[in-house]
Formats: sequence, structure tokens, C-alpha cells
Amino acid sequence: MALLLNIETATKNCSVTIARNGEILAYKELNNGQYSHAEVLHPFIDELLVNLKINSSQIDAVAVSKGPGSYTGLRIGVSAAKGICFALNKPLISIDTLTSLSHAIKIEKGFIVPMIDARRMEVYSAVFDKGYNNIRDIKAEVIDANSFSEYLVSNNVYFLGDGAKKCSEIITHKNAIFIENKFPSAKEMAQLSYHKYKKNDIEDVAYFEPFYLKDFVVIPEKKKKPIF
Repeated sequence: MALLLNIETATKNCSVTIARNGEILAYKELNNGQYSHAEVLHPFIDELLVNLKINSSQIDAVAVSKGPGSYTGLRIGVSAAKGICFALNKPLISIDTLTSLSHAIKIEKGFIVPMIDARRMEVYSAVFDKGYNNIRDIKAEVIDANSFSEYLVSNNVYFLGDGAKKCSEIITHKNAIFIENKFPSAKEMAQLSYHKYKKNDIEDVAYFEPFYLKDFVVIPEKKKKPIF
């Protein structure tokens, strides 16, 4: 049996699960609209271990959401996962954030478009079919009224994630369905990480880096006018 720790910090939702063979034993998450990962991530992990009466050495592998997403959030999650793997000599598994998010809903037909908010009207997104097969690669794109028109023309398209809300004001096609309150979560990671674990699909702990998709850009503060 495989006991896996799953860590999700790509957005403002800080989420942790411990799962056995893909079945969640316990989870803890916080989505308070802020990036509180640095303060709560390690306490969450410790709390789950204590509640389950599990020693950290019993964890068989650590899975982490690799992005795209918040630069700071991803750094915190990946650093924590790598630190645990180094300390316990455990394998590291990475899970694509948008793939994980797509599993937050089930549909009978149409397409799923998970979205992570970027700057202004830009989102990180991908397109999946009802079987969660990726049919369009991940992109960083600026949304306009014609976005995803090739999928909307004859199918329902389900938009979810923290990037979907702002898109609902721009994409007004009748086949567009916007689902609220869905965020990347370690709950959706459990089955995905177990599947990778069984295939020994692991990362090099020393060299693994998050998938930022775009370079991190520091926006300089506006210079204050001198007061005379």
C-alpha cells in the first residue's frame, strides 16, 4: 500500500491531503483570499500526521502541484515538498495544476477549461474533454470575447478556477458555463499522484523546479514625488 502526502499551493488555496492508494484519509485547506502558505503549510502537514497517528517516515512519497500558478505559492509548496523528500529520502511526484483542477468537476459531454488568474485579463488555461484528456496545451493568454470560440460553437464549455470569474464578464456565449468556488486542491491530486507513483513517474528532487509558464516579473513601485 502507498501512503502519499499531497501539497497544493499554486493559488491562494493552501491545501494538503494524506491518501492511501489514492483514497483520502485526511485533508486540510485554507482559502482566505490571501497567500498564507508560509504560515500554515507545515502546521497543516503536522496536524494531519498527528490526527492519523502516522510518523512522517511512513510516507512513501510526496506529491506537489507544479504549476502554473502564483510564483510565491509554487516556491513555498515545492520547497516544502523537496525538503521533506530530502530529509526522509522519499520520491517526489509533480502534478500539473490545471490537470488537477479539471478533475474538480464531472461532465457528460463538452469541454472543461480550468483557469488560473494571472495579471489583468490574462489567465493560465488548458482544455480537457469529458475524459480529462488534454486536447489543448497550457497557455498564458489574454481573454477577449472570441476566446475559446472554436469549442463553444457546438458544445458546452465549463470554465472553473479563480480565473473564470473575470472571464464571465467577457465571454458571453450561450454555451459558456462558469462554475464558482472551484480551486486547485490537494483533494483532486490524490488519485493522480497515486497513478504516477505506481508507474514510478517521479522527479529528480535536486533539480526539479516549478512550472511557472511565464518569467516572474517584479513591478517597481512608483517613485514618490519629493516634498519641498
